[in-house]
Amino acid sequence: MSKKLINIVVAGATGYVGLDLIYILSKHPKVNLCNLCAQKNIGKKISFFDKRIKKRLPKVSSLNSVNWSNIDLLYMSLPNGEAQKLTSRLFYKYSNLKFIDLSADFRLTNISKYKKWYKTSHKAKNLIKHSLYSISEFVKKDIKKYRIIANPGCYSTSIQLPLMPLLRKKLIKSEEITIDSKSGYSGAGKNLKSKFTHKNLLNSVFAYSVNGHRHSGEIDQEFNKIIKKKVEYTFNPHLLPTFRGILSSIYVLKKGKISTKIITDELKKFYKKDIFISIEKPNTAIGTGQVINTNYCQISVCQSSDKKKFIIFSAIDNLIKGASGQAVQNMNLIYGFNQKLGLK
Repeated sequence: MSKKLINIVVAGATGYVGLDLIYILSKHPKVNLCNLCAQKNIGKKISFFDKRIKKRLPKVSSLNSVNWSNIDLLYMSLPNGEAQKLTSRLFYKYSNLKFIDLSADFRLTNISKYKKWYKTSHKAKNLIKHSLYSISEFVKKDIKKYRIIANPGCYSTSIQLPLMPLLRKKLIKSEEITIDSKSGYSGAGKNLKSKFTHKNLLNSVFAYSVNGHRHSGEIDQEFNKIIKKKVEYTFNPHLLPTFRGILSSIYVLKKGKISTKIITDELKKFYKKDIFISIEKPNTAIGTGQVINTNYCQISVCQSSDKKKFIIFSAIDNLIKGASGQAVQNMNLIYGFNQKLGLK
């Protein structure tokens, strides 16, 4: 393990994800937070936005104030499209600089698919080949080879962690999969009320993106890497009147005489070395309560009342395992640190 501190800049420091990221990094023994950047509130202490942050840290500043020649890693928690522009500006000029992007800017390798889902052209096409879509548990062998790390979406993380090992082993059918995901409203960011005008939004459950959520693009892409046959699924997200957490309820068709125990045992085997994945006993009811404010994903396989189906439950904290925590886990993998460092 390297003894050198990693010099870090966080761009988008005052959003929900940025603040969680800074809180985690402020407790990480191997990092030096050099610049906390935002477009507004320049000069304010970061503790003004998050009282949990006790460590003395730099005040909020502009990206223009950064001395990039001294920086090892840039975290980007920015609106879609902004990380592409910032990375293009810095990538070739500072060859030692690495990037972890928490937006969707480098998740999709097909630029036409990017335009389809995000309604704009990709602004850094030449950099896609230098990026890696990085669910931590799936990229341990490859992540050090890349300078741009595309952190996955929160819904995508909760869906892929239980399904990818099972699809790879062909233990479930790849058609008629139903994915019902419910998230705390922090997943929509601080501009929640401008994005959703639904009455009583913070006191009710709200279904949205019925015709296709943007995370479907990356889910399709990653499924296609492991199975030739198209995975047929329906995915719909919902906002809950709670701040944090995602619970995905995934309904899958059985294959032959496969049991909940066989499915559970395969998941335990696949994740036996992964400290942040918790596989419960078959038919265990779970919720987000156990994973809130942690980097864990809790998974449970249950027998449906329809004997031809299983229900797989997957619970994460959308701001941590679904964003900032996974980003720090990816950093730990890049630099050869213990994966738990900063995430205990």
